[in-house]
Amino acid sequence: MPDPKPDATRIHLRRQPRAAVSFDLRPEPGACGQIAEALDITALRKLRFSGTLEPDGARDWHLAATLGATVVQPCVVTLAPVTTRIDTPVSRRSLADWQEPAGDEAEMPEDDTTEALPDTLDLGTVMAEALALALPDYPRAPDAEIESAQFAAPGVKPMTD
Repeated sequence: MPDPKPDATRIHLRRQPRAAVSFDLRPEPGACGQIAEALDITALRKLRFSGTLEPDGARDWHLAATLGATVVQPCVVTLAPVTTRIDTPVSRRSLADWQEPAGDEAEMPEDDTTEALPDTLDLGTVMAEALALALPDYPRAPDAEIESAQFAAPGVKPMTD
């Protein structure tokens, strides 16, 4: 994912003083276009990611933020543009003693907001990941309808549900 401001979005957690850090990312139109292209959406009109990164215990960190975006995607039925407003909270916990699940099969942890403590936390990457997760899976225009089609050989009644 492209960075809105490469140096301003990276926080070196292991060197960061144990104090809260506030952030407010508002990528410029060019960066929004790159993010839209990477996420395979038609357009990204507005994007804002703001919140705080706070110490959590002796070595861990907690990110609490709000993601706001206006996205345009093609309708899954008609391919007409569908504009969606996204406003969603984002929470991530970076844990110094986080353990990767072992084995070929592992249970999904109840808390899916935790991850290993990185040396550097890239807020631009977190913003892009949060946006990707918040996008509507099947955007649909308000007047879009799926019409049924029935096919059968001449003289044969088509099957129905």
